Amino acid sequence: MNQLTVGVLFGGRSGEHEISLLSARSVLDNIDRRKYKVVEIGITHQGVWFVGNDVLSSFERNDISGLKPATLIAEPGSHILYAREQNGERIVFHPYEKIDVIFPVTHGPFGEDGTIQGLLEITEIAFVGAGVLGSSVGMDKAVFKQIMRANQISVVEDLLFTRKEIEENISQVITKIETMGQYPYFTKPSNMGSSVGINKCRDRHQLQDGLVDAALYDRRILVEVGLEKPLEIEISVLGNENPIISVPGEIVPGDEFYSYDDKYINGISKSIIPAELSEEMIGEIQKTALKAYTLIDCAGMARVDFMVNRDENKVYLNELNTIPGFTQISMYTKLWEASGVSFQELIDRLIKLAIDRKNETNRSIHQYQRKSL
Repeated sequence: MNQLTVGVLFGGRSGEHEISLLSARSVLDNIDRRKYKVVEIGITHQGVWFVGNDVLSSFERNDISGLKPATLIAEPGSHILYAREQNGERIVFHPYEKIDVIFPVTHGPFGEDGTIQGLLEITEIAFVGAGVLGSSVGMDKAVFKQIMRANQISVVEDLLFTRKEIEENISQVITKIETMGQYPYFTKPSNMGSSVGINKCRDRHQLQDGLVDAALYDRRILVEVGLEKPLEIEISVLGNENPIISVPGEIVPGDEFYSYDDKYINGISKSIIPAELSEEMIGEIQKTALKAYTLIDCAGMARVDFMVNRDENKVYLNELNTIPGFTQISMYTKLWEASGVSFQELIDRLIKLAIDRKNETNRSIHQYQRKSL
């Protein structure tokens, strides 16, 4: 049987770089090597691509001295990943591997936001996950919420600010925020995941610090009205035009909310799978997740996060992650395992969905043809 060559892409110019390495380790440990020839492709914090032997191990050791810089040329059809070297004043490119499918586990900016996806669409290489539109809208929390509101999907109240506004008149920004109601508020970089740069703010001092922290990671900062101790519910979606959905799971944070430290450092949060919800609420969450997935033209996969206000028993959509975590603690794979899909089978399905989506894209013509009536 001919093997497909799958490039597993990880790292990147993002605050989620280290989480990407954890996700890549899980994917590499679970992918079926009998079906796929695997090429590891690492991207440094500076945005340089590298190939070679045991790329992920080199990145984990923070020692890339034995690796080769690599380049994917933005030209359709060749699908060739090139290794490059400096030869005096010349840069020489050597074909390294022909890639059939790219499996990106590049979380956050420059990887999950449509930038990598745009390059891959130009090169016409099949890739796992959403395209440019779904990726960029899913990444930007503010734009995503506006689309949800326009389609009658409940989200919590929020305001959007720029870094410049915060730097030039933070007092005025705080005054505007306080018109939304009582504390707490959540300050978030609009384009980031893994709870990087997110803070729960219970007073003006914490709000000021939270705004400054979020502005380190993005030029657009979202401030949301906080719910007090909501149920945090996550659900996984898989598919292209006809997606399927997993059972829901509940996250029980060990911190005040499901923070970065809570996810990856403290290790005291826990999950309840399946979530202990009424059949009516499970149906509402599943229906809403599928609607959101379709609205932004998602493909391949997503994890959709919800909050349930315990007092009102009301469901709010929080966000949609187009490249969810694949780490040992990540809910995306756990929810599918609880729904009867193993990690290895999940990888197989995602690769097949990538190829199917590429074949569907290939049906579109790119030159005007005058039609005779």
